[in-house]
Amino acid sequence: MNRIKMAFELLNKTNSKAFVPYMMAGDGGLDCLVDRLIFLEKFGATAIEVGVPFSDPVADGPTIQRAGMRALQNGTTLRGIIEELAKAREHVSIPIILMTYLNPIYAFGIDSFVEATNNAGIDGCIIPDLPLEEEDMIAPKLSEVGVELIRLVTPTTPVERIKQISSKGRGFLYAVTIKGITGTRIDMDKELYSFLNVVKSFSPLPVLAGFGIDNHDQIMELSNYCDGVVVGSKIVELFNENKMDELKHLLSINKKMSQMT
Repeated sequence: MNRIKMAFELLNKTNSKAFVPYMMAGDGGLDCLVDRLIFLEKFGATAIEVGVPFSDPVADGPTIQRAGMRALQNGTTLRGIIEELAKAREHVSIPIILMTYLNPIYAFGIDSFVEATNNAGIDGCIIPDLPLEEEDMIAPKLSEVGVELIRLVTPTTPVERIKQISSKGRGFLYAVTIKGITGTRIDMDKELYSFLNVVKSFSPLPVLAGFGIDNHDQIMELSNYCDGVVVGSKIVELFNENKMDELKHLLSINKKMSQMT
């Protein structure tokens, strides 16, 4: 069974919510990637989303863009990231989800990418610039090796398309909480809660909310409307500034989330 499915089955048994931190691979050097993954698991991550740096990251806000540029300046490549994730799998037991744009996959070669992710023990992929209509180029191949393609919906996604996307989804459904890029301030309002309720009502999969989430209050509030959250820019910022105590505090929300029903 895929680790993502196993993780959510365990959460269901304990009436808990998922906390998924995002980190940029290669920010600070690839040699620290394994240690950071181990750190995130140790202090409460349900799964970890690992970003691949790209020169034109259309979904990423300033914090993650800067992290990506630092990683590229360090010579980070998709191949190098996958090699490090293979090493990490010897020490990390929770799901690892790779977030990358299509261009690096094309450059790597689709078949080679699928084989490499599977061999490295990667559990899922998020490809934000891959539309539903074009995903047949890679989705069936990932499915064959048990790597889940995680799909996204946004507040501007029409209801019929939410139904379509959620029916094809694997692993979990990523509900983007804002109408902009990562790091944008989130509006905790009735419109957002209504959107999450709609997504939950149609999705046969767990629904995780992400984008613009950076503190305990937001995490706890949003988790009332979905199955957990993804936190990115804040995690990236704290790693870059080496504020490990603050990072531990942010991760400690997992203890509160484990008490949610």
